[in-house]
Amino acid sequence: MKHVLIPQIAHHAIKAFFTLKTVGTETKTISEMVSIEEERIILPIQKHTDTVQIIEDTMQAEIADAVVTAKKNVLIGVQTADCVPILLFDKEKQVIGAVHAGWRGTAKGIIKKTLGVMHEKFRSSYEDIFAALGPSIRWNCYSVGPEVKEAVSRATGRGTYYRKNKGGTYSLDLSSANVTQMISMGIPERNIWISGECTFCNPERYYSYRYSKSYEGNQGGFIGIV
Repeated sequence: MKHVLIPQIAHHAIKAFFTLKTVGTETKTISEMVSIEEERIILPIQKHTDTVQIIEDTMQAEIADAVVTAKKNVLIGVQTADCVPILLFDKEKQVIGAVHAGWRGTAKGIIKKTLGVMHEKFRSSYEDIFAALGPSIRWNCYSVGPEVKEAVSRATGRGTYYRKNKGGTYSLDLSSANVTQMISMGIPERNIWISGECTFCNPERYYSYRYSKSYEGNQGGFIGIV
């Protein structure tokens, strides 16, 4: 397992990491590796929505692409295979979040809605929230049509998260787009950590749907208050 000690999220009460494709998101394996009961690992049923699940009394997974909780001894996570896994931590209010941001989720503002839930439900101050963006498909490896670029731009606004290519396509960097959205919500840039690895460029380490052209596996991002 790749166990990332992210400077922005490093805290004695927090476990936060991104996995390689060899581990993926198998809850039994994750349970054994981080010494947490399997039934206390929550992965939402991802459908490229803008729905945020709040974990309070129930531990049942729901259709959502983000999870937020203040519960202790719970590990929340998301599955990705080119999309951006985002981990969030408010160290003041002790609230965590995990977000799956593909282009559809990014165009729907899933990260902004998740931050809004943390602010409205748990009284998180945006300047106290730290974020880590895991490996995802980056820049020239992710060529999209103008309709995708426009959809993301409408939710994101101006920024340096895309480049125009010959032939009318665009190189879109979803990590940069989500960072732009986070900063627009008031998250300090110094609070944000971004993995430098591209899933398409590192098929030996990460599963990439665009590279393999099939749904064969995944990796994930997990965070928990221990």
